[in-house]
Amino acid sequence: MELFVGIDMGTGSSKGVLVTVDGEILASEQRAHVMSLPHPGWAEVDAEAVWWADVCAIASALVARVPAGSSIEGVCISGVGPCLVLTDSELRPVRPAILYGIDSRATSEIVEMTELFGAAEILSRCGKSLSSQAVGPKIEWVRKNEPEAFARATRWYGSNSYIVAKLTGEYVQDHHTASQCDPLYSVREFGWNTEWVDRVLGGLELPRLAWPSEVVGRVDARGAEATGIPVGTPVVAGTVDAYAEAFSVGVRHPGDLMLMYGSTMFLVQVLADYHTNPALWTTTGVQSGTYALAAGTSTAGSLTTWLQTLTGGAPFDVLMREASAVPAGAEGLLVLPYLAGERTPVFDADARGVMAGLTLRHGRGHIFRAAYEGISFGIRQILEMFDDAATPVSRAVAVGGGLRSPVWAQALSDITGQTQLVTEQTIGASYGDGLLAAIGVGAVPPETDWATVASEVPPNPAHKALYDDLYGNWLQLYPATRDIVHAGAQLTK
Repeated sequence: MELFVGIDMGTGSSKGVLVTVDGEILASEQRAHVMSLPHPGWAEVDAEAVWWADVCAIASALVARVPAGSSIEGVCISGVGPCLVLTDSELRPVRPAILYGIDSRATSEIVEMTELFGAAEILSRCGKSLSSQAVGPKIEWVRKNEPEAFARATRWYGSNSYIVAKLTGEYVQDHHTASQCDPLYSVREFGWNTEWVDRVLGGLELPRLAWPSEVVGRVDARGAEATGIPVGTPVVAGTVDAYAEAFSVGVRHPGDLMLMYGSTMFLVQVLADYHTNPALWTTTGVQSGTYALAAGTSTAGSLTTWLQTLTGGAPFDVLMREASAVPAGAEGLLVLPYLAGERTPVFDADARGVMAGLTLRHGRGHIFRAAYEGISFGIRQILEMFDDAATPVSRAVAVGGGLRSPVWAQALSDITGQTQLVTEQTIGASYGDGLLAAIGVGAVPPETDWATVASEVPPNPAHKALYDDLYGNWLQLYPATRDIVHAGAQLTK
C-alpha cells in the first residue's frame, strides 16, 4: 500500500498524518510548542529546537505505524509563514526564526523599503503593500540590528523550506511562500524580482523556485537517521500552512474561499486572474500558474483564549453556554478585537482592542459573544474588499479549531450573510500536505480532491437587520479611538 506523510508546523503545535492514496488517515500525531515573545512586537521560534524537533518526533512516530507490506512514497511539509530563518553554510540558524505578520519589529524598515522601491511599483509587482507580513524588511532589520548574526548568514528559508533542506539538503523555495516574501518575488510574473534581490538580500543566496507539489529532492542519509523516513523517499516543496489547508478542503477553483478559524483568522480565495488591492494580499496559488487573494487578522481564537484566562480558566463548554444564552448583538456591547495590533485591513501594529457599550448588566457571556461578533464584523469588512477586488465568493469552506464554538461560526454566517461549508475531514494543513505529496509523485491525478462536505452553517435571516446596524457602528470604532490607543501604545516602547 502506498502511503504519504504530511506534516504541518503551526503557531501553537505541529501535526502530522499518514495517509493512503485514497485520503484515508491511518495515523496522526501532534506536538504542542510555544513561540517566544522576547520584546513587544516580536514573535520568534527556535527553528531547530522546535520545528525540526517536532518533525523528527512526528515522522518517527508515523513511520512506526506503517503497516507491514506498505511503504512511504512521498513527504510534504507545510508551516506558518512567511517566516525568516537565516542559516550559515552548514544549515545552522544564526538566530531564532522571525515569524510571520504577528512579528511587527520591522516598522521603520517597511517605510524605508517602500520609499526605496515605490508603493505603486511594489503593489504592481508583488500584489500587496509591504506590511509586517513581508520578509524583506525583516532581513533588513537583522542586517541593521544584529550585524554579527547577519554576517554569518548565507541562506534564508521559510519554515517549510528549512525542513525540506534538513531532509534533503536542497535549497529551494515554493512559489507560494516566495510570493509572500515581499518585495523579493513578482507575483505577476511568477519569478524573482531580479532588480531588487541584491538590495534586499545583501549577499544572501537566492533559492531555486518550485511549485508546492513538485518533487524537489529525496530524503538523504542524515534526514533518514533523524526521522526514520527511508533514504530516497521523494519530498515535494510544500508551502504555507493556510494554503495547504485550503487545498485539503477543495478550495482550488475561482470563487472558492477558505475561512480559517485559528489563533488568528485567515482567508484565502482563488482568483480567476491577477488582481491587486493595497489592503489585501495577492499571492500565487498552490497549483502551478494560479493566483489567490488573502487576508489575515492578528487575533481571533487567541482573543477568546485570553478572555478565558481572565475568568480563571472556566471550562470552555460553560463559557459557550453563557455566550449562547446572550441574544445576538450582546445587548449593545461591541468589541474591536485589535489586542495584538491588526493586519488586514488597517495594517496597524499600534492598534489596540476596544470594548464599547460596557455596562454593569453585562457578564462574561456578553463579553464572549461580543468578541466573536467583533471578529466576525472584521471578516465582513474583509469580504467586502474581496468582492470589490476579485471574483465574487461562490463557495465558502470553514476550517480550524474555532469551529468548536457554534456561537462563533453562527455569528460569522449571520454577520456576513455567507453560508459556510464544513468538510468531513478537518484535521488541517497536514492532510493537504499528504495530498500534495501524492500528486507530486504521480500517485493521483492533479485534480484529485479528498474533501467531502459534512455540514453547513447558513445565516439566520432574523438577525440581518440588527447586525447591519451594529456593523455600521463597529466600523466607527477604529477611526474614533485610533489616536487614543496609539498614544497608549507608545508607553510599551
